[in-house]
Amino acid sequence: MSIDQLEETALAMVAAGKGIIAIDESNNTIKKRFEAVGIDCTEENRRRYRELLLTTPNLSDHISGAILYDETIRQKTRDGVLFTKLMLDRGILPGIKVDKGPQPLAGFPGEVATEGLDGLRERLHEYARLGARFAKWRAVIHIGDDIPTSSAIDTNMHLLARYAALCQEAGLVPMVEPEVLMDGDHDIDTCYDVTEATLRSLFAALYEHNVMLEGTILKASMVVSGKDCAEQAEVDEVADATLRCLKSAVPAQLPGIVFLSGGQSDRAATEHLDAINRLGPNPWPLSFSYGRAMQSAALKLWSADLLGNFAAAQAIVASRARENGLAAMGRWTADLQA
Repeated sequence: MSIDQLEETALAMVAAGKGIIAIDESNNTIKKRFEAVGIDCTEENRRRYRELLLTTPNLSDHISGAILYDETIRQKTRDGVLFTKLMLDRGILPGIKVDKGPQPLAGFPGEVATEGLDGLRERLHEYARLGARFAKWRAVIHIGDDIPTSSAIDTNMHLLARYAALCQEAGLVPMVEPEVLMDGDHDIDTCYDVTEATLRSLFAALYEHNVMLEGTILKASMVVSGKDCAEQAEVDEVADATLRCLKSAVPAQLPGIVFLSGGQSDRAATEHLDAINRLGPNPWPLSFSYGRAMQSAALKLWSADLLGNFAAAQAIVASRARENGLAAMGRWTADLQA
């Protein structure tokens, strides 16, 4: 795929009023979420749940793409249509999570590095054949006593850059996700400093590895207080700090940025996104790539009656997509909350 095609795909991912739905939970992660609401985590139930999400009526009005898991990209609807074909036919770009998760970083207690580069070239080409148009790799940065270290940040950003280069070689748009975790009692100023250092390291690594920014999407965490911090930053403070941090570290030629919800409540994720966009215009489109903040209410409703509540759960997904689509344009209001 040429740089023009990569750029075209990247721009489509952040089209006005649209964002990404993340349904790339590993089997272990979705097992925990299913068990929390009383659903057996069988392959068929996982397939039915992903079908519920992807066949939501008019989903493409506010969803440009969906990040899938390895199992999901190979699955079909109950009518025998591959999920990737269904998505492309409906104007939704298939994406794929390709990292293999964080593991302890030797020599650096409390810090991790994401694994998954071994065999990645072959896997990316297979995913492209299966219909993927973009991929995602998540790096995890912890804030705590004397961490993160610059070594842990740089190691993770190097891995993100290697992954991104391999994606573009395979004709896939890389979504790079350097998540600064909300876990901890740190204040918003500490989060700002760590996020800025992480983003600066990321874009230095992307440059060193000849990654074409015009064909790359950043999945960023917002600058927020740690969830155990006694003083939680207000919505306007989060919006201001997040935007200042991005403008200080992210090149303007990037096609767009999508935010992860990172453990925020459904409402907070939408409210923060809206407040950030109300501070525009900005150098890039600022949209969303939410998982739990898009699905949690629908999953809870569906769990009560897997057959009877199918359409009602889809209505919640559609509503959450619309709310976040409006927030991506700075047009959300509290009375829209489902």
